[in-house]
Amino acid sequence: MKTRTASSGGAPAQRESVFAERFGLFAECLLTGVWIAVASLPVVTYPAAFAAGSRHLRRRTAHVGGGWREFVADYRAALRGGWLAGLAGWAAAAAVWVDVQAVRAGIPGGPVVGVVGLFALIGLAVAGLRAAAVWEPGASWRELLGAAGRRTVLDPAGSFLIVGGLAVVVCSAWFVLPLAVPVLGAVAAAALAVEERGRHR
Repeated sequence: MKTRTASSGGAPAQRESVFAERFGLFAECLLTGVWIAVASLPVVTYPAAFAAGSRHLRRRTAHVGGGWREFVADYRAALRGGWLAGLAGWAAAAAVWVDVQAVRAGIPGGPVVGVVGLFALIGLAVAGLRAAAVWEPGASWRELLGAAGRRTVLDPAGSFLIVGGLAVVVCSAWFVLPLAVPVLGAVAAAALAVEERGRHR
C-alpha cells in the first residue's frame, strides 16, 4: 500500500514539474523577445540581438545561470561583426523593395524578378537566424553566414519551420503590433531548435 501511494503521489508531482519547466521556458522566450526588440532598435544591430538572445536561451535550456547582464555582454561581443551583417540585410531588403516597385510599374520581367527577390530575401533571413542560433563569442559572422546558407538549402524542412516562425511574427504585427515583440523570442527559439535538430541528425 505504501509503495502504491508513493508512486501515485509522485506521478502528478513529476507532471507538474515538467509543466512548470516548459511554461518557464515559454515565458523566458517571450522575455527574450522583448530583449531582442530593444537591442534591435539601432536598426543594424538585429543580428547581434538575435545572437545574444539565442545564446541566452541555450543557457536556459542547459540550466546554466544567466540573465540581462550576460545578454548585454553577448550582444556587445556579437556587434563587432554583426552590424555589418545587419547592414547587408537592410541592403538586400532595399533591393527587394526596388524589385517590387518594378513589378508595380509593369516593367517586362518584373514579376519574375520580384518573386525571385522575395524568395532570396526569405532565404537570407532564415540563414541569418540560423547563424545567430549557433553564434559564439569570437566567431566570424562571414563564416557563420556561409555555413548557415548551406544548411538553409540542404535542410529545407528546418528552414520551413523557421519561415513559419517568421510568418507568426508578421501575422502578430498585422493584428496587434505589440504582440510581435515577445514573439521574436519564439523565432529565436525555433531557429535554435532547428539547429539542435540538425546537430543530432
